[in-house]
Amino acid sequence: MTLAIIGTGNMAKGLATVFSGNAIVFGSRHPSEAASVASGFGVSVSAASIPDAVAKADIVFLAVPYDAAAAVVKAAGGLAGKIVVDLTNPMKADFSGLAIGFSTSAAEEIARLAPQAKVVKGFNTLFASVLQNGGKVAGTPAAVLLAGDDAGAVAQVEALVKAAGLKAIVAGPLAASRNIEAVAALNIGLGYGQGKGTDIAPTWVGI
Repeated sequence: MTLAIIGTGNMAKGLATVFSGNAIVFGSRHPSEAASVASGFGVSVSAASIPDAVAKADIVFLAVPYDAAAAVVKAAGGLAGKIVVDLTNPMKADFSGLAIGFSTSAAEEIARLAPQAKVVKGFNTLFASVLQNGGKVAGTPAAVLLAGDDAGAVAQVEALVKAAGLKAIVAGPLAASRNIEAVAALNIGLGYGQGKGTDIAPTWVGI
């Protein structure tokens, strides 16, 4: 399986760490920057432009800020037929809370931009440092909350999460992203606003 990770920041690097057993392509508007990041990983990790990375991939991860998502969808040519995992959180500029919610979510807005893609929410409740630590918090696998309207796409992402040694929790259809993004906002508030740090992650016991 080939994974395209769109972005070159800390979340993108964290995903590459968690999914190190897969073929990975970093996609960026600046392929030379993506190549520099890819060079820090194994031989199964490469770099390409956004459209080339997407064309090679079975699953595409949007590891970019929410405000950049529309430009990425456009650069990727619409993402038709692709499973797209949305990591974004639509935070206000001062990170005091979500800029959108209740009646929509970042994932639903991205699905509207890419109506022929199979959008799955996931990984947005985890800090990059947790991913870069192999997806573990205090030695325990972190939980990845998932949501999506295409059951087959959700199942594929769920299997990928479990194969990487993390815990997968399917929260429901894509509209459940409104709740998942609120959990992420709470986690960000605890980590940064309350000074709890970034080596924390939300989970549920008994699931």
